[in-house]
Amino acid sequence: MAVVRGSEPVTAVLRGMADDPDVYGELARAARSRSPELSRLTEEATRSHVTAVLRAAAPWFTAPEQAGPVDEQDFTAALLLGADRAVQGVPMTVVLRGVQAALARVAEIVVDRCRSAGVPDRVLLSVVLRLQEYGAAVERQVIHGYRAAEHDAPRALGAVRTRLLHQALLGEVAPRAEELARAGIRADAEGRYHCLVAAPARADAVRSAQGATVPLDGRTVGLGPRPPEAGELAPEALVVVAPAVTLPELPGVYRLLVRAVDLGRQQSLHGLYDVTDFAGRIALTEQPYLGALLSRRLLGELDPADAFHRQLALTALAFLDNGRRLDQTAAALFTHPNTVRYRLGRLRQITSASLTDGDGGPLAALHWWWALTAWLETPTQH
Repeated sequence: MAVVRGSEPVTAVLRGMADDPDVYGELARAARSRSPELSRLTEEATRSHVTAVLRAAAPWFTAPEQAGPVDEQDFTAALLLGADRAVQGVPMTVVLRGVQAALARVAEIVVDRCRSAGVPDRVLLSVVLRLQEYGAAVERQVIHGYRAAEHDAPRALGAVRTRLLHQALLGEVAPRAEELARAGIRADAEGRYHCLVAAPARADAVRSAQGATVPLDGRTVGLGPRPPEAGELAPEALVVVAPAVTLPELPGVYRLLVRAVDLGRQQSLHGLYDVTDFAGRIALTEQPYLGALLSRRLLGELDPADAFHRQLALTALAFLDNGRRLDQTAAALFTHPNTVRYRLGRLRQITSASLTDGDGGPLAALHWWWALTAWLETPTQH
């Protein structure tokens, strides 16, 4: 097939299309209209591939005869399109439907613009045939790129899972349950997922065969039909898991899990925890200034730079953490109950407030715990 060259109107039309953002939008919409799978991708992702493919085509269509056969041209953009769609888990048939829809729309636009430019029908027929030749080459290269990505299956699957979890947990366009299942991310019998966040960000932090884990934002995150068991964790790992939730609930749950893991790392914790174990601490850390005011009211006479005062505060906090039991507090601190009693007495003398007298109810205990925690985190001044 002879290339249509030497026709200035045709060359102007083709170059104009290669530089027209509106054409890219038209082709992206045509491709996305052919299937739900493609329409779920962002329009910008589709448009970027359309732009690259169309710009790669323009030089060949408008070049001299010696430009060479179509298969010798640069089809990097088509190869990347196929590879990206494979990694994204879009079926091959769907990819080709989108490519064919975009190519058909290209032909329609070329015909309309050439006729408006006064291009004779015999020349226009040659242009359309040339478009078909180039379109067939694009399809072959898309398939080649898709198959090449499939051969790199383990890494490709990891990339797919990372993308899906990124979308599900960070509040982007939520993936469908079918997409997650296709990538090995399964729900429980009621269609809900257990989300987990672990530290450090290592591949072996969680070794459960029931869930899928990937690194995300410096941590290990995962989804699965059940929470992991203690024996499925690396010895030094901290893993925080949430109760089963639906897909729309995952972004909110993920934010809580991240906060819980960060708090747990500050306390050098390891092992398996439920996110609700951190409920009080997460809630209180949302209001640091209020905690500072509370510690100022209850513990204003304590000096953060005084080692003995810090020992009193640590003893009081342990007393609350152990249900206000002297014996359990002493065991936790590896000291004698009389020592605990003495320290609490000294705290009362200094602050004019008591952890043991009266019954202030659960809110009073909460206020003391919050005040002591905030005070102990106060930087010391030397």
